[in-house]
Amino acid sequence: MTDPTPAVIDTGLHGRTAIVTGANSPLGIGAAIATALARQGVRVLLAALPEPGPRHDDTGAARTYAEAKAADGSAVRDALRADGADVEFLAVDLADPGAAPELFDRAEELFSPVEILVNNAAHCVPDTFDPAAGGLDVAGLDAHHAVNTRAPALLMAEFHRRHLHRGADWGRVINISTDAAPGAAAQISYWATKHALESLSRSAALELGPAGITVNTIAPGPVQTGWIDQDMDAEFARFSPLGRIGHPDDIADIAVFLASHQGRWLTGQNLLAGGGKRMW
Repeated sequence: MTDPTPAVIDTGLHGRTAIVTGANSPLGIGAAIATALARQGVRVLLAALPEPGPRHDDTGAARTYAEAKAADGSAVRDALRADGADVEFLAVDLADPGAAPELFDRAEELFSPVEILVNNAAHCVPDTFDPAAGGLDVAGLDAHHAVNTRAPALLMAEFHRRHLHRGADWGRVINISTDAAPGAAAQISYWATKHALESLSRSAALELGPAGITVNTIAPGPVQTGWIDQDMDAEFARFSPLGRIGHPDDIADIAVFLASHQGRWLTGQNLLAGGGKRMW
């Protein structure tokens, strides 16, 4: 006779501490990952720099997305606290090289040494090689690299340094890329810096692995974080064999798996999370 009681999976995450960057938007992937981790008993420091609000001519999805990105993080923090989570929010500019030690110091003051690092924050402004459409400029290139490539690298380095200093043997790094990282038009600096992040992740997996730290990347396809209108929804849904666009929870569940005991044998991997939109 089989046992009718369903098995309960112990993720091994209860009581651990995480930093999740880019977690101020209530509609965003960062907020969803923080929520999913918190429900596993993880204490979470949310970190982000709210962006400017919508332009006066923004309407529809463009306004919704801009308003969400401009949120100060309090709504995400308060919703998690109402759900029983141990969580705090810190407004921080990740383009500042001093942000990494500041984040880890704050997490240790509030909770305990950080064992899970989620690099989700991103700078994304459309740019192009086409001079007729504005072309490239140094400031734009540097802004993308500062947040999308340099900041995750510095955060991983700080994570590793503190991990070694205290003689720890368990850690998780999860970096959020995009399934268009190999290259596409119209947002060339964003795609390029995310591709660089994937390379950094593989290098970190090799170098941090001996200390018991896994490093993996999630590369989402289109995810509804406020920017996809009805027409885009229908168009993007055709790209996936599963017939829909992604939702933040889809990515958050993968992040929990990678952080969990069950994800212990994965490192150096880039998981394409677009419902089959891209398969290799």
